[in-house]
Amino acid sequence: MNDTALETLLRRDRAVVAASLFVIAAAAWAYVLWLATHMAVPQDAGTDMTGMAMSGMDMGAAMAPAFQAWSPADFAFTFAMWAVMMVGMMTPSVAPMLLLYAGVGRKARASGQPIASTMWFFGGYLLVWTAFSIAATAAQWLLARLALLDPAMAADSRVLGGLILIAAGLYQWTPIKGVCLRQCQAPIAFLANRGGFRSAPLGALRLGIDHGAYCLGCCWALMALLFVGGVMNVLWIAGIAFLVLLEKVAPAGQLIARVSGALMAAVGAWFLVGAF
Repeated sequence: MNDTALETLLRRDRAVVAASLFVIAAAAWAYVLWLATHMAVPQDAGTDMTGMAMSGMDMGAAMAPAFQAWSPADFAFTFAMWAVMMVGMMTPSVAPMLLLYAGVGRKARASGQPIASTMWFFGGYLLVWTAFSIAATAAQWLLARLALLDPAMAADSRVLGGLILIAAGLYQWTPIKGVCLRQCQAPIAFLANRGGFRSAPLGALRLGIDHGAYCLGCCWALMALLFVGGVMNVLWIAGIAFLVLLEKVAPAGQLIARVSGALMAAVGAWFLVGAF
């Protein structure tokens, strides 16, 4: 196979992966938009959410300020909501790594030394964010139990909102944030430090888990901001997703993280001052 033909195959393989990622992210965002529309709180509804039901489930259990006991279906629905939302938010930022993986994979197959499918790596990455979704669901349950969420699933207290903003802002300046962000910004360096790609599916899965763990270490505090602007506030979700993407792909990603962190802390302090 000549170089021109190989390069054509590489471009085609990357195009297939890019299209697949676009479809996955678009489907996740479509679900989030649909869910946000159906869970929207009427202006005259006050805190009475008992009339909102979907698929036989009392949505008030997940949204009302006054805590109602969650059934297993409530927990499962809320977990699914978080998991799909994480797919929509994090797929764009992992795309450069997956496109690199796909290109190297095609070249490796052409040379007779194939590596495991890109989907194994992506699956490991998504496993990490699925685990995070369980923790986020538990956090939402706890905040609802303590009556600290309003009907839009945002902090029902300027004090709580301010504390979350300050904590997230300060985390943006921590060494662990910097280390994790550097790993996410440099896919080639990340792979080189771990011995490169894997030929065995489970090896690729573990590699994806490792990469997902660094991305989680980089972004978990930003995800906590969903409890400030509202878990189903689509513009807020999109803004956080854009910040995550910008930190990872922009040359000044580290600076963006610190500037945004300073702004978060400042707004959080303003919230606290306004609460008293």
